[in-house]
Amino acid sequence: MTLPLWIWLATIGGFCVVLAFDFWLVARNPHEPSFKECVGWVSFYVGLAIAFGVGLLVLSGPTHGGEFFAGWITEYSLSVDNLFVFLLIMSRFQVPRMYRQKVLLIGIILALLMRGAFIAAGAEAITRFDWLFYVFGAFLVYTAWKLIGHEEEDAEFSENIALRTARRVLPTTETYHGASLTVRHMGRRMFTPMLIVMVAIGTTDLLFALDSIPAIFGLTQEPYLVFTANAFALMGLRQLFFLIGGLLDRLVYLSKGLSVVLAFIGVKLILEALHHDGVSWAPEVPIMVSLGVIIGTLAITTVLSLMKSSRDAKAEKAEAEKQDDEPAEEPSHGR
Repeated sequence: MTLPLWIWLATIGGFCVVLAFDFWLVARNPHEPSFKECVGWVSFYVGLAIAFGVGLLVLSGPTHGGEFFAGWITEYSLSVDNLFVFLLIMSRFQVPRMYRQKVLLIGIILALLMRGAFIAAGAEAITRFDWLFYVFGAFLVYTAWKLIGHEEEDAEFSENIALRTARRVLPTTETYHGASLTVRHMGRRMFTPMLIVMVAIGTTDLLFALDSIPAIFGLTQEPYLVFTANAFALMGLRQLFFLIGGLLDRLVYLSKGLSVVLAFIGVKLILEALHHDGVSWAPEVPIMVSLGVIIGTLAITTVLSLMKSSRDAKAEKAEAEKQDDEPAEEPSHGR
């Protein structure tokens, strides 16, 4: 895609306007959003992404439109999986519920800025070094293997180096002061835990990009599509956090499904790299095949997860009823 500069500027400007309006709403009225509010905003952001993708289909053809949808769905699914860690961060830092929207929104904006730099560097690198496709492909297969092989255990949040540095260098208060990032304490300007949490969200999401960015480059090498797919995946993540917070525990097979998607994209990258290097038996995988595999895998994963959660809930209920029906032992009376 050869795009004039004004399209890039208009796209980025459009994202900035929507995020600025979203931030204004959050800052004006800090609160924990209702289910109806979350559904409305998530529907709005998903509708924007679909409208954008349809526009690409009409203006640029099915190839670029399909690449956008495949990239957006993959990035959005990976972002949903990342919400598990966001929940851990919120609990770890005991963020007041009414301020969690602001924390998520600013953390997501930081993540979007850092991902933009990451995407620009990645796009420049793959145009200069074709062998990076083999590296990306092998890395995605390895990541998929780790996701499939990891044992189910209680997840823990470990602070990354950027967060540890921020906590060590910045003078920070022990308690929150509303939604303020800084406060004057004993004549000294200090930061509040609110800033540390935002750094945690933003930098942790950047670590997630280590697998999501190579994944989308496996679906399209167009920087514009990579950036817009990531932007649409991150926008609305705040409302999605509150909307499916209780549903996350029921998506027990989500990581397994994502591992299949990452493995497929990794193999696809390697095969296409071999094809471009003249290996006759290595095929090019059409984007519509990729889109079908991604949607099918995630749909099956979601259905199986909900079925298992429903069976487990019924089993727990039956076990509880069985214990309630058991007669209590009569106390023995000594002489």
